[in-house]
Amino acid sequence: MKKKAMFYCQHVLGMGHLIRSAEIVRALEAGGYEVCFLNGGELAEGFTLPDGIEVINLPPIKADAEFRAIHSADGSQDLEAVKASRRELILAAYEQLKPDVLIVELFPFGRRKFAFELVPLLEQIQADGRATKVVCSLRDILVSKRDQTRFDDQVCDAMNRYFDLLLVHADPCFQRLEETFPRLAEINSPVRYTGFVAQRAEAVKADQPRQEGTARILVSIGGGRVGGELLEACVAASALLAESLPHRMQIFTGPYLPDEQFTRLRQLAANQPQINIERFTSEFQSQLEQSDLSISMAGYNTCMNLLAANARALVYPFTGNGNEEQTLRAVKLEKLGAVSIIRDSELEAPVLAEKILQSLRQTIAERPSLDLDGASKTVEVINQLLTQSIACAKGASR
Repeated sequence: MKKKAMFYCQHVLGMGHLIRSAEIVRALEAGGYEVCFLNGGELAEGFTLPDGIEVINLPPIKADAEFRAIHSADGSQDLEAVKASRRELILAAYEQLKPDVLIVELFPFGRRKFAFELVPLLEQIQADGRATKVVCSLRDILVSKRDQTRFDDQVCDAMNRYFDLLLVHADPCFQRLEETFPRLAEINSPVRYTGFVAQRAEAVKADQPRQEGTARILVSIGGGRVGGELLEACVAASALLAESLPHRMQIFTGPYLPDEQFTRLRQLAANQPQINIERFTSEFQSQLEQSDLSISMAGYNTCMNLLAANARALVYPFTGNGNEEQTLRAVKLEKLGAVSIIRDSELEAPVLAEKILQSLRQTIAERPSLDLDGASKTVEVINQLLTQSIACAKGASR
């Protein structure tokens, strides 16, 4: 019989958590698991998962750009009613599947505002004798909190109360969890590093026709709720470069860029035939591998895409609400020669245009030897957890 896995993912601002979770879910399905994917955020048009995966789209909830409050994505629905509906759907899905393993993305290291639906699920698993193993799926770098001591206390308490395993999707030679969570030693469950989760090579499509002597520049900002200033700066820089540098600039705004910003961007690029603007592509890695330069934010998934493609890259880290996650990652990658950072002062069109020219003239550096096989190694570690659990159960029954 197939082992059964339930995966919970709640993305609230961008698409990073969703993209990384989707890669892990694909690996689980390819590894022989029956998978139920609980999606708590808005899905982008064109985003798909394999047909063999059961996807339950909960009534979506999103956050404001400062991560201070959550809202129903459908403004006509009362948030408390949406919460109640989601809680019931999650518990019903659990009762129907009775999974061998539940994988929770980020919580309790984040998504504390979603304890209203996760704690009842975790309590139900406790009441059922913990037959379902519970795993936390965590990215490389955590965001600091205003009341750090209280936050750390809550994380340690929840991990020790409910979780059987902590998976850190990073290469420990590059980033260790204790760098942003110093109290890791107080967590009782095993901690395993899986390597970074990157898009699978087989997802890359065939080459697209290209015009010789024309540079391809790919510009993206993830989901699109933040980073609009980078897109406008790139459009302005492209206009300055048009005569001296033959190029094509492909811009992906992200599916969540507000309509008024999308319209403004198209207006700014209206008389620039070298620029093409779209919201989203399901073939981003393919586009990246065929580009001469990437200009982007410095989120987890984008950085892993850049490493997998060994691409020339300029990155503009998100710093809103005091968030240092992308800056920490970008600074380390810059020291390895994998990216160059765009500072706020470099968003001026003439400065950015010169930075683009300099990047295109540089030889592509050799890709850092970081472990990017995190999805398949996640499946290996979960297999080990379940095998150990079965062995312990057999031993206890003798």
